[in-house]
Parts: sequence; structure tokens; C-alpha cells
Amino acid sequence: MAAAAATAASNSWAAPAPAKVNLTLRILGRRADGYHELESLVAFAGCGDLLTLCAGPSLELAVSGPTAGQSGAVADNLVLRAANALAAQIGGLTLGRFALTKQLPAGAGLGGGSADAAAALRLLAQANALAPDDPRVLAAARATGADVPVCLDPKPRMMRGIGDILSAPVALPKLGIIIVHPGVTMPTPPVFAALGLRPGEQRPLPPVGTAVPGERDALLRWLAAQRNDLEAPAIGIAPEIAEVLRTIGALAGCRLARMSGSGSACFGLFDTVRAATAAMRALANAQPDWWARASSIGG
Repeated sequence: MAAAAATAASNSWAAPAPAKVNLTLRILGRRADGYHELESLVAFAGCGDLLTLCAGPSLELAVSGPTAGQSGAVADNLVLRAANALAAQIGGLTLGRFALTKQLPAGAGLGGGSADAAAALRLLAQANALAPDDPRVLAAARATGADVPVCLDPKPRMMRGIGDILSAPVALPKLGIIIVHPGVTMPTPPVFAALGLRPGEQRPLPPVGTAVPGERDALLRWLAAQRNDLEAPAIGIAPEIAEVLRTIGALAGCRLARMSGSGSACFGLFDTVRAATAAMRALANAQPDWWARASSIGG
């Protein structure tokens, strides 16, 4: 019995798929091929989905959890797409049964599907004794989706290009964060389309610079001077986002309220996780129908 349990454990792995938060997001222009060029400071919260892999002869996926119903058809899941992309690169790749526990809402701008796909690649790398920085793993991430590469090693970074140009990890002080989703699903293409940029058009934006402050108050001042260029277009499509931002900004201790990614999830930053947790309790009492989590970034 003990030997069987040990064997099962040696053939099983688990990986978190943390929520991706765009602390800043600037749209620099639109390329001739239609993709938008961006610049974003990305951080990862201490909350998210969980993915496990049990090695086996075939590729399978089971999805459960509070937001599993929002994840769409299993056959279209990015976990399977990422696994197939890596299998196309490596003959005889050990696969198996994935079990995904969904906690993050879909269509929220939190990179949930991309984080799940990245977690799948990390687990397959473990199962196949591949180095985390194996170029074939990165190639599979790029083939799966624009946000998957930054989620492979979930640390704060500046993300540029179409998400394919990543800085070295950025040292951020530990901050409390609440992430709030009002239940409005926000497809990404209409938000980008609302910017009205033509293929090849660039926006005359000054460079943001590469020095992100490492001290808490300096970082918060720097973040307040930045923005999310997709926030206004998203509010035009879903005015509820403006209410979410006002509500978060009015919570005790909130230092900054902003939308993440293309929406509709928004976040509030706090000096400490304790302050964020207290604010989330107050928010839950005032808006019990909103999805909300308190966590941390940086540190």
C-alpha cells in the first residue's frame, strides 16, 4: 500500500496558476498584421487556479471548481492546446491526465487561461525532466497564446511587443491587493477595437522608462502616474466597470484602483495584506454578488 502511494506520488505533480495583474498597460500602436503593441508592468497575485498532472499514456483534462462552468468546452481549453504544442516539439513526450481547479473568473482580464496553460507546460517540463528555460517549452508557450510566456515564470516583469518581449524579473515591495470582478464578461477584441487604431498606426506616447521604484510609497506614486489605456474603452462597453473602480477606490486604505488587462476585473492596492483583507470584507458586505479576493503581490 505504501509503495503504491509512493509510486503514485512520484508520477503526480501540482502547480499553481496565479492571477496575472496588469498594474500598468499602455497601447503603443497597432502593427501592420493587426496585433497591438503594448507595454505593461505585470505582477502575479497569490490567488488563482490549481493544476495537477498524473502521468499516463494519453492526454486528458478534467475541470472542476467554483468557476469551472465559465471555462468553455474542455476540448478548447488552453491546457490541452499547450500540451499539444509541446508534444509537437518533442517526440515521445510523457503526457497524462490534468485536473484543473478553476477559481478565477473567465473573461476578466486576469490571464486565467494563459496561467493554466503555463502551469501545464511547467508540469510537463517536470514530468519529462526538461529545464524550465528549455527553448521548446518557450516555443510551445508562444504558440499557445500571447500571455502564456509571461506566465511561465510568474514573477513581476515589464512586458512589451505583443507580450513576447519580457524583461528580467522586477523587484516589487510586498503590497496587499484586492481583485474584484463584477460578473461582466469582457471579450478582448471589442475593447482593442474601441481604441480605433488602424493597422500600422502608432500612438505618440513618451517612453515610460525602465526604472520601476522598489520602495513602496515611491512605487505607488509611480503607478498612479501610469494608466491602463484600455480602461476607458472598456468602460464605454461596460459602464459597470466605472462603478467597480469607484467602489474600490472608496475602501479604507486603498492607495490605487485600476482595471486589469482588458477588463472587467479591477484591483485595489493597499499597504498591507491585512488592510486588503479588511477592505475585502467590507466590499463583500456591500456587494455580495461580486467576485472578490484579497491577496498580495511583490515581496
